[in-house]
This record gives sequence, structure tokens and C-alpha cells, in this order.
Amino acid sequence: MQHIWALKEKVFTSNTFEELNLHPHLVATLHKVLNVTSMTSVQKKTIPVLMSGKDAVVRSQTGSGAIPGLFHIFFLQRSDGPLAVVIVPTRELALQSFQMFQKLLKPFTWIVPGVLMGGEKRKAEKARLRKGINVLISTPGRLVDHIKNTLSIAFSAVRWLILDEADRTLDLGFEKDLTVILNALNATGLARQNVLLSATLTEGLSRLASISMKEPVSIHVSEGSEDTVEACPQAAPQALSDSYAVPERLQQHVVVVPSKLHLVCLAAFILAKCKFEQRQKLIVFISSCEAVEFLLTLFTAVLCVKPSTTSTKQTSTSLNFYRLHGNMRQEERTEVFQEFSVCKTGILLCTDVAARGLDLPQVTWIVQYNPSVSAAEYVHRVGRTARIGAQGSSLLFLTPSETAFVDVLANHNIRSAAFEQEVRDRATVLQTDFENYVHANNESLQTAKSALQSFLRAYTTYPSSLKHIFHIRSLHLGHAAKSFGLRDAPQGLGSSITTNPANSKDSKKGKDKAKRYCKFSEVGQPLSRA
Repeated sequence: MQHIWALKEKVFTSNTFEELNLHPHLVATLHKVLNVTSMTSVQKKTIPVLMSGKDAVVRSQTGSGAIPGLFHIFFLQRSDGPLAVVIVPTRELALQSFQMFQKLLKPFTWIVPGVLMGGEKRKAEKARLRKGINVLISTPGRLVDHIKNTLSIAFSAVRWLILDEADRTLDLGFEKDLTVILNALNATGLARQNVLLSATLTEGLSRLASISMKEPVSIHVSEGSEDTVEACPQAAPQALSDSYAVPERLQQHVVVVPSKLHLVCLAAFILAKCKFEQRQKLIVFISSCEAVEFLLTLFTAVLCVKPSTTSTKQTSTSLNFYRLHGNMRQEERTEVFQEFSVCKTGILLCTDVAARGLDLPQVTWIVQYNPSVSAAEYVHRVGRTARIGAQGSSLLFLTPSETAFVDVLANHNIRSAAFEQEVRDRATVLQTDFENYVHANNESLQTAKSALQSFLRAYTTYPSSLKHIFHIRSLHLGHAAKSFGLRDAPQGLGSSITTNPANSKDSKKGKDKAKRYCKFSEVGQPLSRA
């Protein structure tokens, strides 16, 4: 197993919120409800800038927590409409942000937060908009839907626009939706403060900042770089995008195993951490929705067997598996998000729908079973642990042909030590159990084949800059089949991938479809983007 070291972000300072000119009720809420007393480094830098009324581009791994600085408390009426508009890329982040605002605004009963997101009933949302929402949190597609179809939505009182996880919003293809939203806000002619928040700052954000912000302050806090710098919008994001900061107390690891042993190594790791250790909470990132469903079914059937009544050992605990991906109904996604947030121990199998911004308490391990499509996405995934000064660990699975990805991370200041391969022995029995389950009936066999195909389709969507590492031709299809409990690679597997319409290379349209297959499936509404 290989250790990775990276640029670290300093989390806490000795400064308190009392030092700022915040409303005393807001400070009391931070203390009593959120149990927050000291400011983080990024809060110390960001909140005074926001209170001065300037636009800001904020880069932070731990989450900015800067929103309190926006609210010089105004005595407005609910019917005045949105005072602040907060745009987030996913429904889970929208729900989490809404719940946080509910806590922050508890003392200020005249300020009403509300959330709009895909999967919810539009009629109920329209009714809430008519009554009045002062802090409006929304996914981009759903807000555009209401802008076009809901007469009662108005932006005449908007003073702040906050784009959280703004780079992910652009990655998911919401640039046109953001343009519609900006045009609707600009049509009021009202002066507005704009804030872009993200752990990584990209060229796309540079363009967004240039059209939506006026002389923004660029804020970035990490070891050796704690200054707040005035910067032009065109240069700031790109200047900061070459290196990434990870949480201060994160320990990173890489395990290199052939793909035919990936499944049993993941299972062995889960058993070691969650069945025989206390209070372990894992998030496992997987490349496709079908693969998430397959692994959930397989692990539940094989790993969650009841312990023998004759056993004298009482140290083991039951395994609690959860899953989260874009093909689930919104009610299911909300339920899983809430349950995993409050559980003490468990394993969340998920796609990148859970990679951005979510604050899932007490997560101890991040496992990247399928590598991310970029160093930036790697950073976002591992950022789900070691949050706000807590300890956490991450594990990246690679095959021997994929080890150059370590060099890609190193180019972004996520550096690695001497390489050392680790292959777990005594995996034969566990692999046999998985294969027996998969081949027990035709339904489980077809499910495994579909999950394998979805994995291979996702593998073809790695960007061209990483094709020398993650190329479909480098995969041993027989070994990949083993990682889905199949004894052999299904016949015609290669042609089913290369001829799939979503991966067609005959036209630019086909290439765009292949990209959207991976991206939009994480939100769950690829057509409406809600």
C-alpha cells in the first residue's frame, strides 16, 4: 500500500465570531445550534470580504462556511421574495444547504428559506414561491423551469447570488441554465453581490466569473499560502487551478491489484473495517449506477450472512449497506442521504453524485473503487472525510496498468512516496462465494453482465488527457469480468461497448452523448437537468 501526501489546508484559527460585526443572535446560533466557536482559516479571510460588499471567488476544501458574512439582517417581509439565491449542482447538496439555512436563520423568523429541486412536485414549489421565500436554494435546471413557467417568482429583492460547487455545476452541463438565471437576475437592474465557492477553480469558472462578477477578491487558504489576493476575474481561477489542497488530517493510500482481484480486495477491506472494528463509516465511489446496484445486491447476499450461533466471538458487528446514485427516485435519495448522515457505522456505495460539498458526519474512509476522471474529482471525493479538523483516510484502487495516475496526482501537488504493490492472498474462497451467487440463476447473471457493461462504458469516458492510463484496450476483459463475479467474459462484450450509441465515435454528437452518459446520470434527470 502506498501513502500519498499533498498540499494541506489549515483548518481552524484562534479567532472567534464575536470579533466580527455579526448579529448577536447569529453568533449565538453558531455556538448553540451548530456548536461552532472558532473560525476556520477560510472563514477568517472570507467573511470580512463578504461583509464589505465585494464579490468573491472562494477556494476551500473544508467548505467555506462563509454564508454568515452575507447576512446583515434586514427586516423584510416574506412577500418581498428572494433576498439571496443559492445555486448548487445536486439535489442532495440543495437539501443539505436548505437544512443548514434553517438552523442559521432560526432566530430570525421573518426570513424564510426554501428549496427547489428536481424530483419534487412543482405545484407545491409554486405554492411556496407565492407565499414567499427569502433565501432560495435551488438546482439550476429546476430554477430555470420556474423562471420560464412560474409567474409568482420575482427577483426584485435579490442582493446576493451564491454559486456553490460552481465548477461541478459547469461540469454537469448547466452553463446555459446559469446564463438564463443571470439574465433573469440582471433584468431587475438591482446591485448584487456575487460569490463563487468551490474546492477547485477551473477555466470554466474563470469565464463565469468574468461575466457575472465585478472585480472579485480571490480567496485561497492552504499551507504556505494564506493571503487574500485582489485579482482580476480572468486570471484568478486559472492561477489557482494547478495545485489542490486536501484536508489537513487526511491520510491517503493507494492499493495496486489486478482487476480480477478488485472485488475480493474491496470485500476484504469492508469486512476488516466495518465488521471487526468499531464506528467505521465508509463511502465507496463507483463509476456507474448499475455497478452500484450490483455491488449492493452482491455484498448484501454474501457478506451480510448471519454469524454462526456456535461462534464464541462477540467482536463482529452487522454490516449496514446504503446506496446513492442518479437513477434512484428522489424520495429514495433523500431517505438514504438522511439515514447515512445519522448512522454511526455503515457503507455507502455511490456514484459521484455524493462527491461534491456534502457534509456526511463521521465518515472515516473514502474508497475510490473506480478512479476519478481527474485530479480535481479525486480531491472532491476525498474531501468527504477529514472535514473541519477531523481525522480521515482514503484508499484509491488502481490496476498495475493504471499506476501512472499517481504521477497525474503528483503534478497537482498530491504527491506519493515510493511505490509498493500489495495483493491480498487467501481470496479464493471469497471469490468463489461471489461467483456462486452470480451464477446461481439467470437474473443475477444478467444483472452482473449489465453492471460489467456499464463499468466498461464509464471507462470509455475518461478524458483524452488520461487515455494513456485509462484506455479500454488496456483492460483485460476476463479479469474485469471476475471483478463482477463472472467466471468468464461474456461473448461479444467488446462489440457491445464499441457499438453502443452513447459511445459512437462516428460524429461529434456521438462523442457528446458519451460524455453526457457519465455526467448527467449522476444528477438523475439527464434531459431536464433538474
